[in-house]
Formats: sequence, structure tokens, C-alpha cells
Amino acid sequence: MKKRILLSASLFHALTDAATIVTPTIFPILYSQGFLIKKYSQIGLLSNAGLITTLLLQFWVVALSFKHEYRRLMLISGLGIALANFLVPLSPSFFILLLMFVLLRAFTSFYHPVVIAWISRSRAGSGQELDDAMGIQSGSGNLGVLIAFISTGYLAQHFGWKVPLYVWAILGLVITAIGVSVINNVSSRQEVKPDLSARNWLRVLKRISHLLPGFFFGGMGWSVTIYYAPSLLHNNFNIPMGQTGVYLALWIGLGTVTGYLYGVWSRRFGRKRVFLTSLAGATICLLIIGFSLSRTLSVAALLLFGGFLLMTYPSLHTFVGSTVRDEEQTLAFSWVSNIQLISGAIITLIAGFLSDYLNIRFPFILAGLITLSIFIFYLPKDDRYFGARELEVKAGPGEDIPA
Repeated sequence: MKKRILLSASLFHALTDAATIVTPTIFPILYSQGFLIKKYSQIGLLSNAGLITTLLLQFWVVALSFKHEYRRLMLISGLGIALANFLVPLSPSFFILLLMFVLLRAFTSFYHPVVIAWISRSRAGSGQELDDAMGIQSGSGNLGVLIAFISTGYLAQHFGWKVPLYVWAILGLVITAIGVSVINNVSSRQEVKPDLSARNWLRVLKRISHLLPGFFFGGMGWSVTIYYAPSLLHNNFNIPMGQTGVYLALWIGLGTVTGYLYGVWSRRFGRKRVFLTSLAGATICLLIIGFSLSRTLSVAALLLFGGFLLMTYPSLHTFVGSTVRDEEQTLAFSWVSNIQLISGAIITLIAGFLSDYLNIRFPFILAGLITLSIFIFYLPKDDRYFGARELEVKAGPGEDIPA
């Protein structure tokens, strides 16, 4: 059963993350053509509207997860993603493009708050098994992004910007059919349902508050790369769209490898050391991308940044899984997903205006400075911040991580 849950989750994570990549990857093409998108700030507005949509819907998705089987929710999500990918190319104006992108983000709002929690609950009490599972599902999401970057860049360059969206609409239907069939007879019902009152939501938030800076970095680093790295490569360094897609695929590809290897590295070096190394490496790479005028150096730093950024995701997910009780998992993972969305929405909106008034490299400078401050915050913390004492932390409702 655990393997079937993880397989289905990995498929849907790949589809969900790929769906959030395909449309933003064509934004630089629309910008360079002056069609639908004429300013970088419009890219910021698109990303902001999409992320806020996901943020608002995830609280509702959590409530639905205790009423319906996850396979039904993921069926709705997969079909909706396919529909949205089909409708985006039909947009005649920026406003309609905005509405279609919001629709797409609405259907990608299902996976992260509920299925990651399901994986965590299915491996309760097994720290190393949890590390391995989180690394696999995270790496699978990255693999979906890798395929999305390669296919979108190539198809857009050779057949036009609409074709990748139609192709991914068909792929979405295929992946959804397989993902749902794998868990057809597996129930996601919980014996103990958490209190969904505002007070309990806030109590769970307090439990994981020590992890919020890390998830802020995760949302910021992902969004800045997804929405502005294609423009940096294509419009600033004049790299063809097909080659841009390859570079971004290598970016996520390195992150896919580090994600899958997280369980191995956490055993060998410890969760804290792996996490802090990721933050330090990400800081250096972001600042190099922001300040370097060399295409070669910027691309190299971007690729390395993927490895460091995407190593933090399974790290943070295991920290959450080791911090809260089983019945609180869905609420906790909803919170951290929302924090990532909030940080992504704020930073990408600011970054859009910075790019218009200064330079497309400035979003990466801003992200680098924020990441440095987060690294400094976590550096002196002891192992209790990183899930090393999970049984003690999960013992009772009154216990929280000390500052």
C-alpha cells in the first residue's frame, strides 16, 4: 500500500509541478513578440494572481480532504489541469490570459497540502523511511519540471508557443488516468480527524513556526527562477528558447538528483548539515547570477542553484513530518505550502517592477540577500529545529520547538 501511495503521489507531483512550468516558460516568447505580455511587471502580476489563487483555495482543499477520498480530488485536479492547458492558447488578451492562468493554478492547488501529508502519515514512526519517501516524491516533482522545460522549449521554438500547452493537456489526461488507477482501492480516510477551527489552525502554525523562514526561501527561490530565469536567459543573454529550455531542464535535473539522494545524504551527514549547506550554496549562486555579466558563469550558477534549492524541499518536509502529530499533518503541510506561495507571490511581484526599472538580474540579487539572512537565522540553531527529536516533539499538544 505504501508503494502504491508513493507511486501515485509521485505521478501527480510530476504533473502538478510540470503544469506550473509550461505556461510561465512561454512568457518570454510572448514578451519578445510584444503579444499579450509587454512588461516584466505583467509577468509579476500573472504569477502573483496565480499564487494567491492557490493560497486561497488550499484552505478549502484541506476541508475537502476530510470528506472525500484523495483519488477523487486528484482526478478533479488532473482533469482541470488538462482543461486549463487547452484553454490558455485561446487567450485573445492579457486579461483572458490572466483568467486562464488563474484557472490553471486553481487546479494545481490540490497536491501539496493533502498528498504530501498522506505520504507522511503512511510512514509515521519511521524517520529514515520518511526521509527516503519525501526525497522520492520531491524528486518526482522535479522530474516533471525537467520534462516540462525540455519539451516546452523545443516545441515552442519549432512549432509555436501554443503546441506545448496542447501536448501537456493530453499528457495530463494520461498521467491522471494512471495515477488514479494505482490508488483505486486505497483509502485515504483518517481515523482521527483534526479540529479545523481557526484556533487549531493557529496552534499548528505555532508548532511549525520555526520552519517558516525555510519555506519562505523555498517559495521565493522557486518563483524567481520559474518566472524570471527564462527571461534572463532568453532576453538578456539572447539564448534561443530551445537552448533556454535545456538549461532550465539541467537546473531542475540537478535538483532532481539531489532530491532523490536526500535520504542517503541525511543519513550520512545529518539533516541540519545538509539543510545549512543547501542554504549557503543557494546564497552564493543567487548572488553570482545577480551580479555576473558573463553568460557562462550565470548559467553555471543557475544550474548549481537548482541542486541546492531543491535539496531544501525534502529537508523541510521531513522536518514538518517529524514535528507535528499524525492527525495534524494535513493542516501543517497546508500551512507550509501557503507560506511558500505567499513568499513567491510577494517576491515575484516586487521582482517584476525591479526588472522593469532596473534590470532582469535584480530579482536574483534580492533573493540572494534574503537567503543569506535565512542562513544566518538557522546557523546557530540546535538539532531540535530539524526534527532530530521527533518522538519527544510529537509527544503532546503543549510542546513546541524552543527558540
